[in-house]
Amino acid sequence: MGHQGQRLAHDGMGMTAMDHSAHDHVGAPGHAAHRDHHGHGGHDDGGHPAGASWSTAAKATLHCLTGCAIGEILGMVIGTALLWGNVETMALAITLAFLFGYSFTLFAVRRAGLDLKSAIKVALAADTVSIAVMELVDNGIIAMVPGAMDAHLSDGLFWGALLGGFAVAFVITTPVNKWMIGRGKGHAVVHAYH
Repeated sequence: MGHQGQRLAHDGMGMTAMDHSAHDHVGAPGHAAHRDHHGHGGHDDGGHPAGASWSTAAKATLHCLTGCAIGEILGMVIGTALLWGNVETMALAITLAFLFGYSFTLFAVRRAGLDLKSAIKVALAADTVSIAVMELVDNGIIAMVPGAMDAHLSDGLFWGALLGGFAVAFVITTPVNKWMIGRGKGHAVVHAYH
């Protein structure tokens, strides 16, 4: 009987799942190589995006976290030095976190030869959700830790809350990035320029 005995149920369009799989890959040169390229998430046999690896997601999250941390710490230092209130200091820190987070991707894709306008679009597409989740989690934790908002740069409480917030943000943002990269979104748009 060969494959006839092993055929799967029809998918409603007159093709079996096995036929559908074969049909999806006919005439698609290099598709197998694309499917195996972890940075793009690839596709499963049904033509749907496959999940990104945890390693890829963690690297993308660390990339965003680095820019966010630089911007946020710089914003806290500037706000504290200028004797600004908590709201103004946090607003500056968040703004700089986005700025530095985007700039890391922007410089990378510009170095790869992309024009400025296209590079900005790639950076916005790659990092917006990741940075937003990271900032929401990190600042939420800082706001919830008693006394952290009023702590000074010389206080261990300030640094403990900030670093603890970054650690929790990393843990929460990594699955978000994994999900997005697996669907060709987020940092997946940057991989074409590496």
